[in-house]
Amino acid sequence: MPQPGPAPGPAPGPAPASDTATTALLTVECQNGVVGDESALPELAKEARDSGMLNRVAALVAAAHRSGVQVVHAVAERRRDGLAANTNARLFRAAGRLPVRQLSGTRAVEVAPPIEVAERDLIVRRLHGLSPMAGTDLDPLLRNLGVRTLVVTGVSSNIAIPNTVFDAVNLGYRVVVPSDAVCGVPAAYTDEVIRNSLSLVATVITTEALLNEWDPAR
Repeated sequence: MPQPGPAPGPAPGPAPASDTATTALLTVECQNGVVGDESALPELAKEARDSGMLNRVAALVAAAHRSGVQVVHAVAERRRDGLAANTNARLFRAAGRLPVRQLSGTRAVEVAPPIEVAERDLIVRRLHGLSPMAGTDLDPLLRNLGVRTLVVTGVSSNIAIPNTVFDAVNLGYRVVVPSDAVCGVPAAYTDEVIRNSLSLVATVITTEALLNEWDPAR
């Protein structure tokens, strides 16, 4: 089977999310217990802060609020008793032993600053799996809103972001990934997964291009 050629860089010109009425911005696991000061994953949290990713997600959320783009925050959490949580992979078992756990109702599962949550934002919580779109309310909510284009931001490029992008594409959404508004560890891995996987199924742009599209007068 022929191998794909070099993956394209960020798309030039206007972002493909200019129809704000049919576009939604999704933040993935941008919660205190993942990217906040008391993260269960300090290396990932440090990368999110030091790379500027978290600030760029916050800027996109603010621009989405001003331009009328629907914002959805996807949060991963678990019950205190762990009931119905996955145990079928090393990742899940390790998460259950971390000193900071993503327990429902705690600060760990609140959206992390500097991202602001507006009254109109939707928060989709999941107790299982690797993707905010598999077995959750996210897909029907987006369809009810008439969303056709999904902008995916957050963490991590190792697992949750690729799962989200592939699930959304399989469900028929047009997906946009701001390359500097996602991250993972090690830092170089994000560039590789975008170039060799995500760019083949999603439109890869920059945060700046999307901000210019949604908020040209800023």
